[in-house]
Amino acid sequence: MARIIGVEIPPNKRIDIALRYIYGIGPVNAVEVLERANIDPSIRAKDLTEAQLSQIVHAIQEGKYVIEGDLRRELGLNLKRLQSIKCYRGIRHLKSLPVRGQRTQTNARTRKGPRRTVGVQRNPNAKTGIH
Repeated sequence: MARIIGVEIPPNKRIDIALRYIYGIGPVNAVEVLERANIDPSIRAKDLTEAQLSQIVHAIQEGKYVIEGDLRRELGLNLKRLQSIKCYRGIRHLKSLPVRGQRTQTNARTRKGPRRTVGVQRNPNAKTGIH
């Protein structure tokens, strides 16, 4: 398996698809990187030479793409900023509720998680209906 910038690339996939396994590189960026590196997108990842792999790495670094750890850190800092200024979106993130205006009375199960049934606590000292 080839490694590009610390990410294992699946060997049997086309290189334009395999590049998407790098966090922060999607379909459009993958094609742009391959055009900069002058590599045919239909080549399988296992058929790449070391020179071609280094061209791809160089094209990614030269293209100023924010990828992997830097991108994850940036997104995390954005969420922390929203939460610290207590804006609406930040509060919704804190409460694990939908952020973009979706309804929550029904649906929203993906964001809210499985249902938590709230039961009634019975008082053991209460009178029963039986005499």
